Amino acid sequence: MQQRSRIHVAGHRGLVGSALVRHLKNEGFDNLLLRTSAELDLCNQQAVEAFYAAERPEYVILSAAKVGGIHANNTYPADFIRDNLQIEMNVIDAAYRHGAKKLLFLGSSCIYPKMAPQPIREEYLLDGALEPTNEWYAIAKIAGLKMCQAYRRQYGFDAISAMPTNMYGPNDHYDLQNSHVLPALIRKFHLARLASTGDLTAMQRDEQLFGNIPDDILHMLAIRRSDNGFTMTAGRKPAVMLWGSGSPFREFMYVDDLARACLFLLKEYSGEMALNVGVGEDVTIKQLAELIQGIVGFDGEIVWDASKPDGTPRKLLDVGRIHALGWKVQTGLENGIRLSYADYLSRSPR
Repeated sequence: MQQRSRIHVAGHRGLVGSALVRHLKNEGFDNLLLRTSAELDLCNQQAVEAFYAAERPEYVILSAAKVGGIHANNTYPADFIRDNLQIEMNVIDAAYRHGAKKLLFLGSSCIYPKMAPQPIREEYLLDGALEPTNEWYAIAKIAGLKMCQAYRRQYGFDAISAMPTNMYGPNDHYDLQNSHVLPALIRKFHLARLASTGDLTAMQRDEQLFGNIPDDILHMLAIRRSDNGFTMTAGRKPAVMLWGSGSPFREFMYVDDLARACLFLLKEYSGEMALNVGVGEDVTIKQLAELIQGIVGFDGEIVWDASKPDGTPRKLLDVGRIHALGWKVQTGLENGIRLSYADYLSRSPR
């Protein structure tokens, strides 16, 4: 890769894409091909074809995807499988046919079987049943990985894949209905802190910026919604309700570490096997919640709703292969969460 290489970062405004753009610019890459979803609908084959025919990027990083947590995957399964399949098929095929030198496809650790041995090695793919709560997204991601392998075998196209663990960091998505667990926890505990101090004006502005606060969450926060805004519920203290038991283990990686990994792989790796990209360490959801609770500064109660699903019991990636190539994470979990909360506060009204 040269600093003037034409690089298409698909999904450049998302959590991962925005981190990629930051790091590419920091390393002097100044010929980035960036389009918003309004400017280029990656689900539209004709639009993608026209863009690649005109711009002919030399390198492609496919970070665009429809993503969400357990609730979103359960509620919109057709959207998740349709949109992600369309994005992958359109971009990978157009990149090959219009002469891209290399493409990096970003998958997800959810592609692995629900009961895969831990830590999860790359060869465990397709060795068992998927987690039912996100199988639609997982199947689409597996298809993208296999499409890269197929184009490499049949056409010699240098398409590589990376399977990141759970991501978090600046520019994350904080909608309480659709976001992933870590950003959702940051917002829930932040709202609980606001409720405990009676700062209802800040809560209302937070809702305007980051999306609706569901009524069940307001109830736990001892807040009522009225025509005039929010009011406190007398005689009750704010609490945070979280799904499941808190016992599942999850691995979390700060998004800037993934961006560094992507640039590393584009420069150093060319192979058919999709490589795991992760930390190599995990925590329980309960431990994560308590860590975020302390960082945010909410000293109230956490209530666990055991009627809600836990998801996969454990999902820890074996990162031996990428470590052997010379890459490791740089950001610890506590420091990463502090950086993420600072980013949240910089975007939220106080």
